[in-house]
Amino acid sequence: MNRSKLVWLSGLIFTGSSLPIYGQIKAVAEDTIRISLSQAWQKADEHSRLVEIRKMSAGIAEEEVKDARMERYPELGVKGTAEKATNIPVYENGLFSKPSQHEVIHTLYRVGADLYLNLYNGNKLNLKIAEAKTLHRISLIRKDQAVSDIHYKTASCYLDLQKSLIFRDLIRQDIADQEQQLKEIKAFHKNGTVLKSDVLRVELELSKRKLAQVTIENDIRIASQQLNILMGEPDESIILPASINDQPEAPRQYEHYLAEALAHSFPYHISEQQTELSKLHLRKVRANVRPKAGMYSEFYYANPQIFLFPYNPYWYSLGVAGLKASFPISELYHNVHKVRAAKLELEKEEETHKDTEDQVRQQVMEAFLRYSESLVRIRVAEANVLQAEENARIIKNTYFNHTSLITDLLDADVQVLQTRFELAAARIAAQDRHYLLQNITGIL
Repeated sequence: MNRSKLVWLSGLIFTGSSLPIYGQIKAVAEDTIRISLSQAWQKADEHSRLVEIRKMSAGIAEEEVKDARMERYPELGVKGTAEKATNIPVYENGLFSKPSQHEVIHTLYRVGADLYLNLYNGNKLNLKIAEAKTLHRISLIRKDQAVSDIHYKTASCYLDLQKSLIFRDLIRQDIADQEQQLKEIKAFHKNGTVLKSDVLRVELELSKRKLAQVTIENDIRIASQQLNILMGEPDESIILPASINDQPEAPRQYEHYLAEALAHSFPYHISEQQTELSKLHLRKVRANVRPKAGMYSEFYYANPQIFLFPYNPYWYSLGVAGLKASFPISELYHNVHKVRAAKLELEKEEETHKDTEDQVRQQVMEAFLRYSESLVRIRVAEANVLQAEENARIIKNTYFNHTSLITDLLDADVQVLQTRFELAAARIAAQDRHYLLQNITGIL
């Protein structure tokens, strides 16, 4: 038998497993969960910490929008004072002479309220509200992106588990076939028609398959734990995925996926909103050289009356209202470099947005081609399985008719198992590529 084939059989199933193998670990789980991928997504959405964090961020951004809108209302305050005053010393004969004491009213009270209503401030308030709304939109996009990412991560773990379960079924069936074949070879050896070395070679291959079965069982437990963590289930729960779809969705035209990506891609729209933020920032900087106008009023009660002469120890009230306006002249020269910096920031964000668009186009093209390639790989793998099974049937007949060697028989058996694994892996990979393409285009 081709030695490289034997090495491949051992390496094929062990790839990706880092656990030491001393024997099959018996599962102790009591709960079995039969679940579809859509149900797994729903559970992952409910238990994902990243999704919950993004939801909280969106809630914070929404409250900041409301807070910015509240600044349209006037500023209203109340205040009060209670004071003690001393007599006023009067130095009639100079600072170094003894002063006479001028009696005053010693206790002073004052309570009142004031109001300020911003009428115009260079449109800064409207720009601040627009900026808060943009940040809120970005937080919502990031929340949707987190949901899409967790869907793809869940799908990958789900498909890995599904693949390992299929591999387990394949290896179990292959072990049963090999044990049956070993019985036949032992019978031939007993009759003296085959060598003892043939029996030993078949037993060795059977041992390797049983060792590979242990690795697959461990892979199932690892994938189950990963999926349980995503769904918020106990680590010991046993997950049974739904059957794989043997007919993956046929790919559409590349232009269709690109149009969907430009309409729904999360990085693309985040970059778009970042560019909008830069535009708003430039407008806010330019607003620094605009006038400010507002209405103010104040009303208070006070005791004693010292507003008009002669003073008297009685309560009085006073209310004032008016308009005030100001213009920041110094901003005419202080603001020059701020505007230039804001313009450069906007140009940078516009260039970044174009770069993001290029990356999205590249990712869509790569995912589209890989998905199309995976569908071709399925068709090739299906043909390979049929050819390997027919070849194994022919070699088995010729071996037991003493016209081929045991190495030919073992090699044919390995090819059958290899092609079956490749077919199962190709079908799972096609599903994974499909979900990756949906994640990139923003519709997962």
